[in-house]
Amino acid sequence: MSSPATGRARVIPLRPVPATPAPREPLWRDVVGDVLRRERLAQKRTLKDVSEAARISMPYLSEVERGRKEASSEVLGAAARSLGLGLADVLSLAQDELARRSAPSRTSPARASMGEVRLAA
Repeated sequence: MSSPATGRARVIPLRPVPATPAPREPLWRDVVGDVLRRERLAQKRTLKDVSEAARISMPYLSEVERGRKEASSEVLGAAARSLGLGLADVLSLAQDELARRSAPSRTSPARASMGEVRLAA
């Protein structure tokens, strides 16, 4: 299309295409909180029951389960023991969950560029 006054083609600026935000990696505190809550609910125990057994305030344990607080290893260990688990059990379950949540999809470019690795014996 040309402008009648100048006879030159009119340039129409392109609108920027909004970038698709990269998916947010899950936070460790969210994953650990989810594991604690899932284990507590699987045992059909109340927040009050577990917090009393762990000697953690109920509001604090609730915030840990919701990923609002970054709990110390002492707190996580107490919560784990109150659920009949060890700290290593909770951390292992959280690691498995974190790996599951953050695994790239089969069609992602990062996964497509990874080849098979074989180790020689």
